[in-house]
Amino acid sequence: MFELTGFRSWRRWRLTLLALIVAGLLTACAAARPIAVPTLASGTPVSPPATVTLEQTVSTETPAMMTEVRPTAPHTPAPPAPEATIVPPTLPATPTVTAPTTVVPSATPTTTPRQAAFRPEVVKLSLEMVVGGLNAPVFATHAGDGSGRLFIVEKPGVIRIWEAGELHRTPFLDIRERVGSRGSEQELLGLAFAPDYVSSRAFFVNYTDRQGNTVVARFTISADPDAADPSSEVKLLEIAQPAANHNGGMLAFGPDGYLYIGTGDGGGANDQFGNGQNPGTLLGKLLRLDVTSDPTGPYRIPAGNPWVNKPGVRDEIWALGLRNPWRFSFDRQTGDLWIGDVGQNRYEEVDLAPGAGGQTAGRGLNFGWSVMEGTHCFPDTVACDHTGLTLPVIDYAHGSGDCSITGGYIYRGQQFPALTGAYLYGDYCSGRIWALDQDPTGGWRGALLLDSDLAISSFGEDEAGELFVLDLSRGGLYRVTAQTLSRNYLPLWASLASSLNARHSRESGNPPACAGVTERSMS
Repeated sequence: MFELTGFRSWRRWRLTLLALIVAGLLTACAAARPIAVPTLASGTPVSPPATVTLEQTVSTETPAMMTEVRPTAPHTPAPPAPEATIVPPTLPATPTVTAPTTVVPSATPTTTPRQAAFRPEVVKLSLEMVVGGLNAPVFATHAGDGSGRLFIVEKPGVIRIWEAGELHRTPFLDIRERVGSRGSEQELLGLAFAPDYVSSRAFFVNYTDRQGNTVVARFTISADPDAADPSSEVKLLEIAQPAANHNGGMLAFGPDGYLYIGTGDGGGANDQFGNGQNPGTLLGKLLRLDVTSDPTGPYRIPAGNPWVNKPGVRDEIWALGLRNPWRFSFDRQTGDLWIGDVGQNRYEEVDLAPGAGGQTAGRGLNFGWSVMEGTHCFPDTVACDHTGLTLPVIDYAHGSGDCSITGGYIYRGQQFPALTGAYLYGDYCSGRIWALDQDPTGGWRGALLLDSDLAISSFGEDEAGELFVLDLSRGGLYRVTAQTLSRNYLPLWASLASSLNARHSRESGNPPACAGVTERSMS
């Protein structure tokens, strides 16, 4: 995880070359071009059928592990309803993109086009370091309690508090003795505070234990609001990991009040364990759990989960077909679910599941892995069937240093109105940050906002909706800032953005930055 061998030296060479390119662009006045977004003939991704086609298979977790992860609600499988049969997926000899005849009405894969304030051409994005000296920071979030505190997750097993411009000396939580790693993509990876945190004092973490297995656990704070009680841990879910990479790690509460958990496909390469499309395992999925209605037990299965009591399908599954959903987020205004799913060797992707008041975003969707990598058949030497799959709103090829997407947030802060409603995301390998938005006609438009030299492990969001960036290699927390450009600088910005955005749509081999690098973080 996060290996940097052969990467930073190439970055310095690239920055020198970029400086020369900028000098040449001083005389250019080309207009900015939007990112080329692959879509189907209809212009929209394919919707899933009412019941995603699934195989009736058994879970790959060990019996011992399974006994520890059962929900408190009864979990006796019942025959499926007559109108919701489960059939195995097919891979015909020739590809087809014909939409299925039946779709899920509550979770269509497109949003209603809206006139947003998105104007990246007048924004000059920059990053201001506010905290340095962190130990491998991988996430930052707020507690939703009005305190203004930002909680920073350090991968070895520590959570720190940044408040009023100062980093607390004493950790909020230290579980280093419980956190283990069989590889660089493990340890403490995720944090989410309960929606009722002010009264329940509960928060949730995602980490790998000393055996390398995924653990989702609940903690509560002590009498000191700046200190969690390490002895309060209740393990809600444990998932055996067959390999050391692709652990997912993200936790987030949806607008519906349920906890969503992203899991990787179990690691290795090329989905070698076949988990992406296997409904009998929790790996390669987005899970949805009720963890607040019963504070004494582990969790309950929400009644609205798409495959409750279906034989061979885990009740916890909300969506499937994910490779390594390292970071995902909900739009705090619309309830839309955005996922940055890390690709294999060629493509990174942004997935979108529109929300209906946050109640159904992503329900029953199949995001395609490992039938597809991005919008391309996987492997691309064989034909595949797109039917029933929800394709990404955008994917981009590895090249020019890009090789591992870091999902971000829809910007809903007040500081930069020109970016309101845009999805900000980045690439861990290249350090680039982009903005993506849907225009009034329903098409997707994007722009490169910043070409940094950071190893972007995550974005963070404070209670006001302002954004932060975490740099794994330097151990820094950066505040996203911006200024409005004057007219004199707009042609230069447009030319530079046009040349750099073109990289987002062209296909190439593995970038020099990733040469010799094996299975990086979020890879």
